Amino acid sequence: MRFTSKIGLFYFLFLLTFATLQAEPRACAVCGTFYPQDKKELAKALQKRFAEAKSFPKKNVKALIVPHAGYVFSAGVAATAYKTLHKKYKNIFIIGSSHYVNFNGVSIYPDNYTTPLGEVQTNKKIINTLLTQHSFIAYNQEAHKKEHTIEVQLPFLQYLYGNGLRIVPILLATSNIHTIQKMAKVLTPYFQDKENLFIISSDLSHYPNYKDANFIDKRTLQSITQNSPKEFLATIEKNSRLGIKNLSTSACGWASITLLLELSKAQNYKYEILQYKNSGDTPQYGQKARVVGYGAIRMYEEETFTLNDEEKKELKELAKLALYEAVLHNKRIQIDASKLSPKLSEHLGAFVTLKEHGQLRGCIGRFEPDQPLYEVIIDMAISASRYDNRFTPVTPDELKDIKIEISVLTPRKRVNSVDDVVVGKHGIYVSYGDKNGTYLPQVATDMGWNAEQFVYSCCVEKAGIPPQHCKDAELYVYEAIVF
Repeated sequence: MRFTSKIGLFYFLFLLTFATLQAEPRACAVCGTFYPQDKKELAKALQKRFAEAKSFPKKNVKALIVPHAGYVFSAGVAATAYKTLHKKYKNIFIIGSSHYVNFNGVSIYPDNYTTPLGEVQTNKKIINTLLTQHSFIAYNQEAHKKEHTIEVQLPFLQYLYGNGLRIVPILLATSNIHTIQKMAKVLTPYFQDKENLFIISSDLSHYPNYKDANFIDKRTLQSITQNSPKEFLATIEKNSRLGIKNLSTSACGWASITLLLELSKAQNYKYEILQYKNSGDTPQYGQKARVVGYGAIRMYEEETFTLNDEEKKELKELAKLALYEAVLHNKRIQIDASKLSPKLSEHLGAFVTLKEHGQLRGCIGRFEPDQPLYEVIIDMAISASRYDNRFTPVTPDELKDIKIEISVLTPRKRVNSVDDVVVGKHGIYVSYGDKNGTYLPQVATDMGWNAEQFVYSCCVEKAGIPPQHCKDAELYVYEAIVF
């Protein structure tokens, strides 16, 4: 066929697009089976689930991972995740893996959805862009006919947002990792928009017994919190090799979870496990011999911890008072924490460094954030003056020449390689078996090391990890507020 004008070609493409997108609002396929078909009964069930769900501190949630089973089994877990949403979003991308149709691509429903609570609007502009600009994204009618993975999420969202809701319903019909990565690239601009929410619909283990499900599912959930698709997929593979009876999958929506991890990896996002149950926990219906696992996770951007000048001054005074009281009177100072800035009660690690005439005189720190910061500073000031085995205890005569430096540590984050370490910005923590060690950020700059030298020295010289195992050690980064 030849076109004699650009107008003719445009008209042909318009007709082709119109034919591709032609669909009707999707009627609910699993109302009456997965969840109540009666509007009042459904609303009452949701109200009960949200009322029973545990509350969590408010966060600017960017994504949720929620189960999609029948409500008698998983609605409580799903409601726990949805209850953490505290703002309205411009668009909600709901991503699930197809249970019925497989092809190496993605299917998007181009029209609205309906549930007993009413019609859910889709963002047809975004959908049209995705369908017409990417050949591996299509509308496959059969993929959506009976599929429940997206549908069961909608009543929760309708309960929260009523009619003020716009979704982009995406079905992954592939297990091809390259296609998943390609879809992640396509969705990246939408993911970077802070006004969009991403919901990943997935159950966890299928059909092991109750005890095995608890073990496998917690491993899987923990791997997601590492914010690494590589770590997650490796865990799924390890689970499959354990020989657990009747285990058919660790997560039926693993492809969708992988897509989210591809979007968030190497960024400052935290995955928080909110709740875990499995079908064996459901009275009357659940059986312990053969279960399905359900997990709720929220993902949000970690807030950067900062200290203002007054808060830094408070910590310096605390360290100085603790140092003098320990050296002069062999006592630990007692303080009224209610008079301190609230930030100083947050649980963070810290190091206290003592210098005399510019030379190191003691340095002790606590890496794990298991105490309020002000307590850590007091303890570390005392320890640096007494218990650094490299030096004799500080004497009263030396106090006038001692300068105190404090390094407050931000929460650590697992990274995939040395390439993720920024010299001068990041401190590092390495762990292999029962061996571990840490270097503060200033160590690399003081020694003139690059990232590879920084990590190698921490592994071999600080942690005592054999050189041949350095590449296998877990690597974490953190930042230090030094003053």
